[in-house]
Amino acid sequence: MGTERSREERAKERVAHAPRVRLDLPRVRRRSWLPAYDPEAFGRTSERIARFLGTGRFIVWMTVVIVLWVLWNTTVPGHLRFDNYPFIFLTLVLSLQASYAAPLILLAQNRQDDRDRVNLEQDRNQNERSIADTEYLTREIAALRMGLGEVATRDWIRSEFQDLVKELEQRRIFPYESEERDR
Repeated sequence: MGTERSREERAKERVAHAPRVRLDLPRVRRRSWLPAYDPEAFGRTSERIARFLGTGRFIVWMTVVIVLWVLWNTTVPGHLRFDNYPFIFLTLVLSLQASYAAPLILLAQNRQDDRDRVNLEQDRNQNERSIADTEYLTREIAALRMGLGEVATRDWIRSEFQDLVKELEQRRIFPYESEERDR
């Protein structure tokens, strides 16, 4: 059974190293000595850490730890101290924390920049659509105004009738009102 398995492994290795003949089939993944990780999970974790490092809670806890560290290593008897003056181990721990915090914060900032870039592009597209809609509505309103400029309004018709009545009265087409009509 062990020989069959090794034959299968050898066949997989041959397939993995062979050129791809068919493009509709996925390539067999080769084994890698590098650790595999999910970049999104790593990014989310780094954002959580960066968010925590940027809080007052972190500063308070860090201050408490450093004060306790210094008090312990200066006040307890010499055989119980783990970091004698000039606090070499404390410096090493703080340097190690800073060396990990800086890249995590930069990674979180890069991810935020990517999100901001996507949001900016979406906002830009929305603004373009809004501008196009506004221009369309402007053209429609201008067309309605031009159309209304040619339409006879009530006031214009009334003034035309009044002008006609005056003109007819001047020509004396209508007789003055007779007294019979008043009765």
